[in-house]
Amino acid sequence: MPLALFALMISAFGIGTTEFVVSGLLPEIADEMKVGLPTAGLLISGYALGVVIGGPIATAAGTRLPRKNMLIVLMVLFIAGNMIAAVGVSYGLLMTGRIVAAVCHGAFFGVASVVAADLVDESKRSRAISMVFTGLTVANVVGSPLGTWVGQGYGWRATFWMITVFGLVSLAGIVFLVPRQPRPEETSLRRELAEFKSLQVWLAVAIAGLSIGALFAAYSYVAPLMTEVAGYSPAALTPLLVLFGVGLVIGNLLGGRFADRAQVPTLLVTTALLAVVLVAFTFTAHFQIAAAVTLMLVGGAGFATVPGFMTRAIDKAKGAPTLASAVASSGANLGISIGAYVGGLTIGAGLGYTSPVWVGAAMAVLAFGVTAWSGALDRRPNRVAPQPVPVHEPA
Repeated sequence: MPLALFALMISAFGIGTTEFVVSGLLPEIADEMKVGLPTAGLLISGYALGVVIGGPIATAAGTRLPRKNMLIVLMVLFIAGNMIAAVGVSYGLLMTGRIVAAVCHGAFFGVASVVAADLVDESKRSRAISMVFTGLTVANVVGSPLGTWVGQGYGWRATFWMITVFGLVSLAGIVFLVPRQPRPEETSLRRELAEFKSLQVWLAVAIAGLSIGALFAAYSYVAPLMTEVAGYSPAALTPLLVLFGVGLVIGNLLGGRFADRAQVPTLLVTTALLAVVLVAFTFTAHFQIAAAVTLMLVGGAGFATVPGFMTRAIDKAKGAPTLASAVASSGANLGISIGAYVGGLTIGAGLGYTSPVWVGAAMAVLAFGVTAWSGALDRRPNRVAPQPVPVHEPA
């Protein structure tokens, strides 16, 4: 694989660390900013909203920039956002830094996915995209725990300075390792938006939202599930989350390899497997060892869908691959928000800590159905308009 892919992977690692690390630092941030935990928690939902809305807008604004230049601009935004967060003297300034970084997140994975796919042969595009997202998955295993440890030991601002350094390293990698990208062909935003008239593009976005939403409907409440239901101590959560992260890494890499061979069949298998594993999780959650193994399988099945649906979004919007990829990334984050929200409603309704897992299973079944629908449309022959029958005049 080209070295440029590793530069993109390191960038994804830094961005993923920024997204996930705040969850472990909420008490420290709330204490220093003198706000309640629910208010501090808005730093997470505010970031997600920045990804969903800001990503496609930033991508559309940079339509005419060469993709390498766009990546550089986005990493500068990422560095700026984390610096603002690190020096933020008020809650509002801290939130501003988070949103600036989130705009980078939403657009980066869209642009980087297209760049990665262009760096390799046609037969290896999904694997190249999975390499980029490996950085995001490793952030779960290494980046977030490291950032939490640094923040708890040296103050949460030190964590954002650490991520700023990651950003500087990533920026250097993009500048020196990513080859110069040609300027996009003359286009217009109206022409790119016209690609979204295709039902197949929106089906790819729906697969992204439903499959990743299914994963995070369960994962968002993994702490009470593993402590209250499985019976683990709170101290065991860190190794359990690392195990989940290992599942993400393995699933992502396998999903990329198989999606290159058969895109729709891979998505059908992974969404079906995700549904089955989530249903199993509602039962295995009552047994410690089985719960730990199933948690890793949930992560693997969930992230195995990512290379497939990202490549599919690019394929189905040939005239606007970068924008479609960014919208698919935003769709995945919207799915995360919906899955976590509905899962929380089920807990609030008194249905227990396994109820969000059932929500995830239902979303995975829907993802399977949408994938099957999209695959059926692929097999439908193109309709050719009937030609008029020539009329012969009598001699």
